[in-house]
Amino acid sequence: MLTEVPREALVGVACVLGLVVGSFLNVVIHRLPRGESLVHPGSHCPACNAPVRWTDNVPLLAYFWLRGRCRACGARISLRYPAIEAITGLLFAAIAFRHGFVPMLPVWWAFGAALIAAAFIDLDHQIIPDEISLGGLALALLCVPALHAASGGSFASALRDSLGGALLGGGLFWLVGFAHARVSTALGRQFEHWPGEGERLPSPRSLDYWLWFPGVGFGDVKLLAMIGAVLGPWGVLQTLFAASLVGLALGLAWAAATRSLRAPFGFGPALAAGAVLVMLRSGVAL
Repeated sequence: MLTEVPREALVGVACVLGLVVGSFLNVVIHRLPRGESLVHPGSHCPACNAPVRWTDNVPLLAYFWLRGRCRACGARISLRYPAIEAITGLLFAAIAFRHGFVPMLPVWWAFGAALIAAAFIDLDHQIIPDEISLGGLALALLCVPALHAASGGSFASALRDSLGGALLGGGLFWLVGFAHARVSTALGRQFEHWPGEGERLPSPRSLDYWLWFPGVGFGDVKLLAMIGAVLGPWGVLQTLFAASLVGLALGLAWAAATRSLRAPFGFGPALAAGAVLVMLRSGVAL
């Protein structure tokens, strides 16, 4: 039976699959926030635009046999490309080792890949694309209850927990952002990018009043809603606790690297790391 696949073989296949997915995530992380197609043109050197041969696109290994440089122009290839491939491969392997061959395994893998993409895009651009957060939310609400039922659980119970997790995750962050915006406005605080040069503060009649906040990005609200749809209400609370600790460590490291306590720093990487820790710790979905 499929559930009796040797754990060692499953972990090996998962690692290879993760390396391949990680190679695609490099494309997603680079192109998605720029509004570029993920499929056209094919992989190419960003320095000279030379197409990358398929033999030079083998995950992880190609970086080493090319010695970290483009074959055509010799431009240096960022170490982050093989790093993301390795991270994804290790995460897929860890998920397979932790959960085994269960119906939820593809969802866990997709969830992990989405979190990696969201974390690195937020790190680069301080945004989390809706294609990841809202797209992942929709898929989670469809797939998690169905696969939970396939594992012998209750579809209705899983759907309730998935919806509850999404509402709790999104609702908590929305409430924090909304309250922070209202208190900041009442205290007369000024923010560099809010509401924007020459723009007035949004009024309650404006949608921006309810959805546009300083400090807490609405992308984080949607990302935590997606996390809640997969991990459920209790998973949201665990993720927030873990993300707070991770965020503190990352924030201090970021401040040390930039030598500034005011340098922009997205909370997405901390949320993603917290969710990964909860996913690996949890034995079952929801």
